[in-house]
Amino acid sequence: MKHLLLFTALLLALSQPLSAQKSVYVDSDYILSNVPEYKAAQKQLEDIAAEWQKEIESKLADINQVYKTYQVEKILLSEEMRIKREEDILKKEKAVKELQKKRFGPDGDYFKKQEELIRPIQDKVFNAISSLAEEKNYSMVFDKAGSTTMMYANKRFDISKDVIRELGLVPGATDEEDTEETDEEEDGGSGDQPVKLDKP
Repeated sequence: MKHLLLFTALLLALSQPLSAQKSVYVDSDYILSNVPEYKAAQKQLEDIAAEWQKEIESKLADINQVYKTYQVEKILLSEEMRIKREEDILKKEKAVKELQKKRFGPDGDYFKKQEELIRPIQDKVFNAISSLAEEKNYSMVFDKAGSTTMMYANKRFDISKDVIRELGLVPGATDEEDTEETDEEEDGGSGDQPVKLDKP
């Protein structure tokens, strides 16, 4: 159903006069890779996640050691003491599972931290795209990196670099395909090469 709606929308777009409607696309992954704040936020998130994972693994190792000790000693323990030790081990395991959920669950600390660090940057990029779309009178902006299926895209309609400039940044020259940016490419004169997109 989603593909049918997209196909219908594309047909409608193509059936309109070119002056009345213009669709372009961006690569949000490429844009974000050119935003230093985003890279710093991603690094901070990775460090936090690694620290939390280390904390969980340390607690699991402690439980494992307690369990091994119990296995060795249980033959010498009374039934009452065995039950108590087993309950203690189960309680520790439950606490670690709860900690894991608290840190990495759907609404956990990692998700909240991601929202706190990444969302403002995504909003900034969205505002830059919106500003460009209004200024250039684009009717639709697709995201090549998003979930929308794009079977074909002409590079002259890729405004990713314009969005980066709108953010006050310079598009990176590290990508092989972006090392030489000609005036023709800026004007869309040599951008007739289609972008080959992977099927989802």
